Amino acid sequence: MAQKETVERILDAASVLFAERGYAETSLRTITTAAGVNLASVNYHFGSKKALIQAVFARILDPFCKQLACNLEELQGNDQVEVEALFRCLFSTLMQTVAAKPGLNQAEQVLELQRFMRLLGMAYTQSQGHLRRFIVSQYGDLYRRFLNLLRETLPGMNPVDFYWQLYFLLGATVFTLSSIDSIQGIIEDNFAEHSGVERALELLIPTLTRMMQIPASPASPEGIAP
Repeated sequence: MAQKETVERILDAASVLFAERGYAETSLRTITTAAGVNLASVNYHFGSKKALIQAVFARILDPFCKQLACNLEELQGNDQVEVEALFRCLFSTLMQTVAAKPGLNQAEQVLELQRFMRLLGMAYTQSQGHLRRFIVSQYGDLYRRFLNLLRETLPGMNPVDFYWQLYFLLGATVFTLSSIDSIQGIIEDNFAEHSGVERALELLIPTLTRMMQIPASPASPEGIAP
């Protein structure tokens, strides 16, 4: 087996298992069994479980961030950027990234999206601080660029309120997109209507926009909301 193929098989298996079981609950031996390789292959190509999950994130975030940087550049070339335009830019980039992965049909693209959302949620909800540190160290410049653009559209918002609302948005996004198949099933059962990812995003984006535009509470003298 060629080295590139071995690496891809390990990353594919790791992506699925980390997303399904979490970081702590997934052993390297489980990953190697699913990938059909030996443990020495993981150690040779990645060195550790921590390095492996970082590689899983990098495989997704590298192309996503590269495309997002280009899309933000184009967006900033227009008139004043609005909140909804920023969210549309973010989610269209996400869908572009998923669709760009070769060999995936539409159903597989939805699974890829769900796994990415579960992994992202894991990075912020499980006690794996190294994942958050990795994301910030590798992609912090673009993250701050996006947040600065978002804050510019919301002048006067208390900074603590801003970050609370940002995490509310993250929670709503991760829950919705990581559970999209279950939500679709509920809607089909209750309303006999199929709602795909595109429909979900068309409803999610204006909802997130309105959430972000909730009037800020007055800042306390110390700069923290009461």
